[in-house]
Amino acid sequence: MNTLKTYIFIALGLVSATAYAEDDLKGEMFNPVNTGVTTLSIAPDARGSSLGNLGAATDPDMNSQYWNSSKYAFAYSTGGLSLSYTPWLRKIVNDIFLADLSGYYKIGQSDNQAISASFRYFSLGEVTTGYTEGSENINAQTIHPYEMAIDVGYSRKLSSKFSMGVVLRYILSDLSFQDTQTGEQNHAASAFAVDLNGYFTSFPMIGRNECQFSWGFNISNVGTKVSYDGGTNNYFLPTNLKLGANFMFPLADYHSLAIGLDLNKLLVPTMPREDQYENIDEFNTAWDKWNSMSPITGIFKSFSDAPGGAKEELQEIGVSAGMEYVYNQQFFARLGYNYEHPNKGGRSYFAFGAGFSLNVVQLDASYMLATAQSSPLDQTLRFTLTFDMDGLRDLMGKRKR
Repeated sequence: MNTLKTYIFIALGLVSATAYAEDDLKGEMFNPVNTGVTTLSIAPDARGSSLGNLGAATDPDMNSQYWNSSKYAFAYSTGGLSLSYTPWLRKIVNDIFLADLSGYYKIGQSDNQAISASFRYFSLGEVTTGYTEGSENINAQTIHPYEMAIDVGYSRKLSSKFSMGVVLRYILSDLSFQDTQTGEQNHAASAFAVDLNGYFTSFPMIGRNECQFSWGFNISNVGTKVSYDGGTNNYFLPTNLKLGANFMFPLADYHSLAIGLDLNKLLVPTMPREDQYENIDEFNTAWDKWNSMSPITGIFKSFSDAPGGAKEELQEIGVSAGMEYVYNQQFFARLGYNYEHPNKGGRSYFAFGAGFSLNVVQLDASYMLATAQSSPLDQTLRFTLTFDMDGLRDLMGKRKR
């Protein structure tokens, strides 16, 4: 049982090896925000991850459903499809992965609205439960836990420079198993959530050059809580606020460079810790209050409930920064950095990536280099293959002019 819990805890990427070290050194300060269905926070595509988890205000692409679906309204193509694959924690195991399928389609004749959808599947591989006596595994059972989400979205331009979008999502987390010692059965958990986002873009002239400045926001995974034990313990979804800005300027003919910055904060109240209370009764009261708190109340509570006050609230803000070089919309080179405070998980890393595009298809890849070499997230690879509908129509000679 304990082995299973530890395996799942690490597999979901809740903490890195750095975080464990920090916990040993200053346990009273290590206080990450805990949520259910943590895999929803894992970036699915190579472009965004190679920019350090940047995406609130970058140019629209096929994977905008995850970052900011309102960007689809400004997409240049009529539609497209994207397939992404990430071997997760490959330094530890070889059967955990994240797969994602995303796409969108422009509707209407005015080119100002789009529908979109995505499906993501996170497999935790094969897990053997039970307990060990000597060299024998007693009451062993093999399970295949997974988490998945399917969603649909709608985005629309509200002006020539601003759009908004909404996404409806169904979430299933199947970590069900039976405790072989107590006989207690855990069940799969499900939830519904919504994203609300906006995107602004303009093209200012700086000297003789037409640049592009964009900003965006995305409030994601606002929804019901999840429970694996029939409602006894309830966990918040990883509701997140992402604010971002992006600036693109031309370097020369066919060459451009974009620089972006995102700020992220989980809109989830801090889970009570027993060592923060004088006695067990006070802790139980705080836990019951947290456990029964509604998701909307939790969002507002998350801005002022950190035990360390305003200083700790600021530690909950993550920073993503990245730059993207583009040559003729055919070659892409990317560099990014993601920072998370050590007391909130310490999952900081550099990221690199590249992409190659033809009229119809584009292939992107990214590589993560954690700041702590002992981090299980180090050397994570992502691959994304996208298909452009307009390019396909041009190839077949069926595009409407």
